[in-house]
Amino acid sequence: MHRCRVKSSTLLSAGFDPERNILELEFTSEEVYQYYQVPALHHTGLMKAASHGEYFNAYIKDQFSFKKVTG
Repeated sequence: MHRCRVKSSTLLSAGFDPERNILELEFTSEEVYQYYQVPALHHTGLMKAASHGEYFNAYIKDQFSFKKVTG
């Protein structure tokens, strides 16, 4: 999955697969996680947010099932 770099103290990059509704996030720890059944609006919101970390904590973290992919 292609991820785009973001300017954040929490995240390095974010990608989204709209066909499978998978959000993939790379954290500053270089760990990569995939979040499942994430509506596209949350990827858009994350990418447009003034603070990517705050958006993640408010709308994604603890809201969707996830799996650690690397790191």
